[in-house]
Amino acid sequence: MSAGTHEGHRARMRERFLNGSGLDSFAEHEALELLLFYCISRKDTNELAHRMLREYGSLANLFDAHPRDVARRCEINENTAVLLSLIPQLSKRYLQSKWNKSVRLVSPQSAGRYLIDLFAARSTEAFYILCLDARRGLNGAVLVNEGTVDEAPVYIRNIVETALLYNAVNVVLSHNHPGGSVSASGADIEATRQIIRAFEMLSICVLDHIVVACGRYFSFAENGGLLGLRY
Repeated sequence: MSAGTHEGHRARMRERFLNGSGLDSFAEHEALELLLFYCISRKDTNELAHRMLREYGSLANLFDAHPRDVARRCEINENTAVLLSLIPQLSKRYLQSKWNKSVRLVSPQSAGRYLIDLFAARSTEAFYILCLDARRGLNGAVLVNEGTVDEAPVYIRNIVETALLYNAVNVVLSHNHPGGSVSASGADIEATRQIIRAFEMLSICVLDHIVVACGRYFSFAENGGLLGLRY
């Protein structure tokens, strides 16, 4: 591709993005190619985008990979690889910033939507506690444990200490299943039962336990008041 053709192609891609509906009409490799325009100035990014997707299988796998691994496997510089790895992290910050500081989580639905955004960029399992005041206002959304792709250890002492630190009157427990299953497991149910018992001694109400996976959520409170949890 000649320099003129190369620049003309980039200009057409930019205009297509600016004058259309964002990235909705772009194929996966085209969206990646457009992003690469802004960190690789003198290279055919179309072929590179195809090669990177062949290497990793999807944009999600590519963006979640370690930058040094991406740089090595795709033969790009580390700055470009770091930019790609920033995408999911910036997306998470963007989603969180849409919620203002006066968030009230008054139902399983509102808590579920909040948590879907909170877990959006996570590829490993994590456990959060939402600390709420008496009017269901959010005092803090706190990461208390982080694990592997399929397991996050639950330490009840950490959870209780966090609730006390944030002056919680009510709490919502939450964790994600990166593997994709949104159902609560037997281990989830047993851990929840133990946490409820610990909070009962402190007169702190556990309103719900919400499991998030692939943009969906499962609420103990919504599903027949599992373990008696209700808003």
